[in-house]
Amino acid sequence: MRIAVYPGTFDPMTFGHLDVIRRASELFDKVIVGVLHNSAKSPLFSAEERVNILRKATEDIPGVEVRSFQGLAVDFAKSCNASAIVRGLRAITDFEYELQMAQTNRILAPEVDTVFLITSLEYAYLSSTTVKEVAAFGGDIHNFVPDFVAEEIRAKLAAVRGSADAGHTVDG
Repeated sequence: MRIAVYPGTFDPMTFGHLDVIRRASELFDKVIVGVLHNSAKSPLFSAEERVNILRKATEDIPGVEVRSFQGLAVDFAKSCNASAIVRGLRAITDFEYELQMAQTNRILAPEVDTVFLITSLEYAYLSSTTVKEVAAFGGDIHNFVPDFVAEEIRAKLAAVRGSADAGHTVDG
């Protein structure tokens, strides 16, 4: 069985991520989407929320499993008995970083290859950071993420704003 992992933060998951997952599922028998839990970062969604969002978004794609992980992606790949790490490339700047990571991973685990999938042209501009920024300013993000994800983002941003507002008092 050919197993690959597709690691990432997925905060939030976008149509670009879904495109890579769908295409990877056609190349491998099983694709394990690894949601990175990095305590050094403060993502919009918790690792558990991101896992649940990805599970819902990929429920119609055969051979896809979603798990959270901590640490190095190559160690996660080895723990999953994966022979490959899948990475999406949008631009040359992605390639420089991803090539360096792939070469490092090859030294750490020669048995795990990195497979690059060039992002479909329609998603080449798309990033989670852009989605969060557009959403934070009230922009329409339905072209970037599934509708249920757009609702999750809107609700999360409203909750974050509400808790920030609750901490401020106005002296009169």
